[in-house]
Amino acid sequence: MKISRRCFLKSAAVTVAAAGFPTIVPSSVLGRSGVVPPSDRIVMGAIGVGSMGSGHLRSFLGYDDVYMAAVCDVRASHRDRAKERVDQKYGDTACAVYNDFREMLARDDIDAVFIAVPDHWHVLIGLEAARRGKHMYYEKPLAISIKEGKMIREAVHRYNVVFQFGTQQRSDERFRMTCELVRNGRIGELQSIMIGSANYQPIPNQPAQPVPEGFDYDMWLGPAQYAPYTFERCTRQWTLIYDYSLGCVSGAWGIHPVDIAQWANDADNTGPITVEGAGQVPNDGLYDTAIAWEVEHQYANGVKLIHMDMKTAEKRAEQFLLHWMGMLFLGTEGWIYVAREFIETSPRTLLRTKFGPNDIRLPASKSQRRNFLDCVRSKRTPISPIDTAIRSDVVCHQADIAIRLGRRLTWDPQKEHFINDTDANRLMHRPRRSPWHL
Repeated sequence: MKISRRCFLKSAAVTVAAAGFPTIVPSSVLGRSGVVPPSDRIVMGAIGVGSMGSGHLRSFLGYDDVYMAAVCDVRASHRDRAKERVDQKYGDTACAVYNDFREMLARDDIDAVFIAVPDHWHVLIGLEAARRGKHMYYEKPLAISIKEGKMIREAVHRYNVVFQFGTQQRSDERFRMTCELVRNGRIGELQSIMIGSANYQPIPNQPAQPVPEGFDYDMWLGPAQYAPYTFERCTRQWTLIYDYSLGCVSGAWGIHPVDIAQWANDADNTGPITVEGAGQVPNDGLYDTAIAWEVEHQYANGVKLIHMDMKTAEKRAEQFLLHWMGMLFLGTEGWIYVAREFIETSPRTLLRTKFGPNDIRLPASKSQRRNFLDCVRSKRTPISPIDTAIRSDVVCHQADIAIRLGRRLTWDPQKEHFINDTDANRLMHRPRRSPWHL
């Protein structure tokens, strides 16, 4: 994607952007009182400061070695609220605000960004960030098509930027322990992994409404096809609309457990070779992603990954009644059920496992964001890098495509396409609304 700046950058905007970095710096920024000096800080920008992004903003502002220089959002209310929070943190008014992410990414002083926008925007912003040499903390999912996922992977490698995927369960001790128990054979030979993901209730189509003042709705739609504004379309529930997301199969939840399944099965560099299943996709109403589903993936090592909505999962295995939206690992000698803030095993003695020097140990991180910042400094590979991100993302796309086609599909993990299936391969790409082309 080549985006000309002539259409949106004027000399006044450049002046404002340059003025966004502080010229009068409070003493706390200068390294007094034990605070990290400016020369050692990572200068960041925030792209998307709504519900998810505001949480990221608060967290990154909590690190002494970060300086948040700018915020970007298509909603003026979000921008203003975020700027107020940043200015309050630093005791000045230097935080710059942007409606257009390209203006922020054009700044030479920004080292890294976090991207927390609707899914259909992820790759377009990520590509521009990579071309500008910006390291990125990139919210899940990776892309709304397999082709776009391949493009962001290629750009991250070409421009040698640090990429951290927002699958933060890799920084959770319970999930890491689960994967280490499985990888070291503590439940015997792994046979299957079962996932229970969120589901939702459909709603009718909504009448068109006036676009609220201060909301750049056309920019919010961006590469997605035009649709009239409704409040429900642009709330957090956009994740349930196919133009913007894959729904609960991926971005609204599924990518998190799928990513852990890949980790536990030592599949970060590969993926399932077949997929089949069925699901219910509403043919009327605002939401049109899968509302209920059961999909089975098969890996070359014989392990089965069974991805279901939570209601279906509860009928398949009683362990899913232990805790909402968990994962069940079934082996020949035991099982593990893990969810956020919860883990149960059989036998229970597994929870007291002490690993030895010859056991497989996985990378440890206590914080996805802290790990990202440390890797920006060291140029090490983060715990959720681009190459594992795309493999996990592809598994979600396999499920969605199998649901929509209603038949068994065969996948080549090396060539990364479906074998002898034109229709399935066609669904690896999405058309984009002009002028937003990849």
